[in-house]
Amino acid sequence: MSYSRLTLKQELLSTIKNTAVNLGINPEYPINDQMISSGVISQISDLTEKLEKLNPFPKPLQFTANLLDGNWQLHYSTAREIRFLNKLPFGFKVKQVYQLIDVVSASFFNLAFVEHESKLLEGYVKVTASFTAKIEEGEILPDSIINVNFEKRFIAIQKIAGLETPFFDPLQQFDARNPQGRIPSLKITYIDENMRIGRGGDGSLFILSKSN
Repeated sequence: MSYSRLTLKQELLSTIKNTAVNLGINPEYPINDQMISSGVISQISDLTEKLEKLNPFPKPLQFTANLLDGNWQLHYSTAREIRFLNKLPFGFKVKQVYQLIDVVSASFFNLAFVEHESKLLEGYVKVTASFTAKIEEGEILPDSIINVNFEKRFIAIQKIAGLETPFFDPLQQFDARNPQGRIPSLKITYIDENMRIGRGGDGSLFILSKSN
C-alpha cells in the first residue's frame, strides 16, 4: 500500500500520541522505546522509515537550513538521554521537551520541563550546545549531518507551591559532558515546514514537530 507524505506524518504522530495516552501519559509529553512494546516500536520504526524515503528536502544544510530555525517539540526518541528523563531522581517527572534552534548563531538548547510528583515543585533541565555542518568524505558542501558540541547544563526550580522562585532559576549550572572518544552528530533524515526526524551518530532516533 502506498502512502502520501501527509498521511504518513499524521499516522506517525497519531501512533505516538495514542501510545502515550494508553500509557496514561499526557500526549504532549515525549515517550521512548523503553516504555512501549516491541510491536509498537516496530510500527513507529516502519512509519518513520517510509516517511524518510519521502523527505522533500534531502540536503537541508545546503538549500533549506532556514527550516531548522525555531522551536521543536519532541514526541519520541530512542536516545539514552531521553530515556534518562523518565528516571529522574527525587520524585521528578518529565513534561514537555523542546529543542530551540538558531541557525544564524549555529546554536541550540534542549529544554525539558519537569514537575515533582507532589505537584509542589516545577522547573526545567536545559542543555546548551553549538553545532557545525559536517562535510562528508567525497562531498564539497555539507549535506544533512551536523556535529554537536554540548556546552552548559542548567537545572532550575521555577515554582514552589505555585509561587514563582526566580532566585532558583537557575539552581545549578555546570559544564555539559560530551561523549568520550567521539564527536556527537545528528543526521537530518526528514524535514519540512512542521516536522523533523533525526538520527544520532549512535543510531538514536528523534521525532519532533514545529511548536509555537
